Amino acid sequence: MSANSADTARMVEVVLVKAGRTKIRYPAELLQDDGTRIVVRAPFASGAVRDFGFVRFEPGDVFTEYYWRDRWYSVKELRDPVGTLKGWYCDIARPAAFADAELVVEDLDLDLWRSADGQDVRRLDEDEFEESGLTERDPAAASAAVAALDELERLAREGGFDELLV
Repeated sequence: MSANSADTARMVEVVLVKAGRTKIRYPAELLQDDGTRIVVRAPFASGAVRDFGFVRFEPGDVFTEYYWRDRWYSVKELRDPVGTLKGWYCDIARPAAFADAELVVEDLDLDLWRSADGQDVRRLDEDEFEESGLTERDPAAASAAVAALDELERLAREGGFDELLV
């Protein structure tokens, strides 16, 4: 299914779950669902600035978010209100589940940032991942999460990252 025109625009609810609880829920416009990859667009879901030091999420920013049913990550393209690309924030997560206009993704704590120019690629929250206890609770999921982060970092540094989003 593709929803690329205003006539076919469909709203969905994105639900990010962490440690068994809903972390955030927000409406998004479904842009595409090809059966494997789901693409949505949503404004920044907070009224307050989030300053990470290397990037600021600000009111008016727009995220185009790419989720997969068969991959352990999502990629969120971030643009400012006038459309200037800031970069990509990638969450390591279990494969997405999409049913009844609800897109549910379980965050596994690991993240990756890639700046708009591709020069700044950084792994994030590895300490949170270690503290989460996932390695002990679900070793297979922990292994898949680390492998996904390694894959994204390799694509971001060596090439192939942009092809994920085409």
